[in-house]
Amino acid sequence: MELQEIVEALIGKGYEVSCFETAEEAASYLDRKVDGKTVGFGDSVTLDSMKLYQLLSAHNHVIDPKHCAPGMDFWSTAKQCLTTDVFFTSVNALAATGEMVNIDGTGNRVAGSLFGHEKVYFVVGTNKIVSTLDEAVWRARNIAAPQNAARHGFQTPCAIRQDRCYDCKSPDRICCGQMIYYQKMRFIEMEVVLVKESLGF
Repeated sequence: MELQEIVEALIGKGYEVSCFETAEEAASYLDRKVDGKTVGFGDSVTLDSMKLYQLLSAHNHVIDPKHCAPGMDFWSTAKQCLTTDVFFTSVNALAATGEMVNIDGTGNRVAGSLFGHEKVYFVVGTNKIVSTLDEAVWRARNIAAPQNAARHGFQTPCAIRQDRCYDCKSPDRICCGQMIYYQKMRFIEMEVVLVKESLGF
């Protein structure tokens, strides 16, 4: 797959798109773009690996459920993320045809990516790119979800066996809801930041 074809597909679906060779270059770009804003984060290994919380906190008010302020817990912090000026997250899969897929257990990451902000940034490593929407849905359930469940220490069959989705009934199940972004949501700016590195799950 040619990256330029994917860029064109995303642009055709209404997104702004920027591409970078490295995560460091992408982080520097985002650090310059977002200044003096309230910023919300979705749970993302990609964002963590880029140290975006630390970078952006120097000149923005960043709200991140992984870095709760004193007296705040995950739930209260995640709710605040839904009404920030800017929201950052990643996706579980990106189809070469321009659709993106996310799976969520609590809903805060998907909810924050859809509404209520001036702008949403999706930061995506090229390891998440697949050819078709069907493959993107498959990747989200069978590659990303098991690794994310294992990261949280959950005792789901997929986390324990690390091979596929079992469509389980576990109370720890994290694939409770699935979002397909067929194209950019209306009345909100959205930018896909593509990084030519393996980032996240």
